[in-house]
Amino acid sequence: MTQKQQVIETMRSNGGYATFHQLNHLVDVSSWGTNTPQASIRRIVQVNEEFFKIKPGLWALSELKDEVLRKFNIQENNKKSDDQFTHSYYQGIIVELGNMHSFKTYVPNQDKNKKFLERRLFEITTESELPNFSYDSITNRARTVDVIWFNNRNMPFRFYEVEHSTNISNSLDKFYELQDFRADFYIVADESRRNQFNDIISRTIYRDIAPYVKFFNYENLVKQYERESDLQAIERL
Repeated sequence: MTQKQQVIETMRSNGGYATFHQLNHLVDVSSWGTNTPQASIRRIVQVNEEFFKIKPGLWALSELKDEVLRKFNIQENNKKSDDQFTHSYYQGIIVELGNMHSFKTYVPNQDKNKKFLERRLFEITTESELPNFSYDSITNRARTVDVIWFNNRNMPFRFYEVEHSTNISNSLDKFYELQDFRADFYIVADESRRNQFNDIISRTIYRDIAPYVKFFNYENLVKQYERESDLQAIERL
C-alpha cells in the first residue's frame, strides 16, 4: 500500500474526514522511512484530488463529500450553516490547544452542546462549570467568553473570542470588564477582519486594554494547532 493509499484508508475509517492532528495520530508511518512523516501527510492531502478542504486543517475524501458535509450539517452556499460550523470548529481547536498545554478549558453553557467535528464541546473541555475566580459580577461577565484557559490555580490565563460574523465591539467590551486579570485576550477571526479590529481597538474607550488584546487569524491558529500536533507525534516516535 502506498503512502497516499494509507492516508486515504485512514481517513475513510475515520468517517471520511480528518484533521492533520488526527492523521498524525492515526496513520501508521513506521515504514515510511522519513524523519518528517507529518509533512509528508500534509503534502499528500494538499496536492491530490482525492481530498478536498472543508476548513483550514480539516480535509475529507472527495468521493464522500456529500456524506461528510451532511454529517457536519454544512449546506453549500448556505451562510448560516457555514457560520455555525465555523464558530464551533475554531472553538474546538482552541480548547484542544489548551488541553495540549495542560490548561483547564471552559466554554460557555450556551455552546456546550455545539459540535467540534463529531464531539460536543463539553466532551473535550476539562471544566463543566466556570471556576469561581472572582466576584460574581466579574465571573458572570466571563461566563459568555467563547473559550477560557485556566492555570492550575483556577485563575484565567487566556480569554478567546471567535468573531466569525458578529460585532467585534461586543467581545472587546467583555475584555474591558476583565482587564484587571493578568491574562491575554485574543480575537480569533478571518484575516479579512484585521483592519476592522484595528479600527475598533484604536478607539479611546479601549485604550487601557489595547496592549493586551491580540488579533489571531484562523490560518495561524490552525498552523499553531498543527505544529503542536507534530511535536506530540514526534515525541511518540
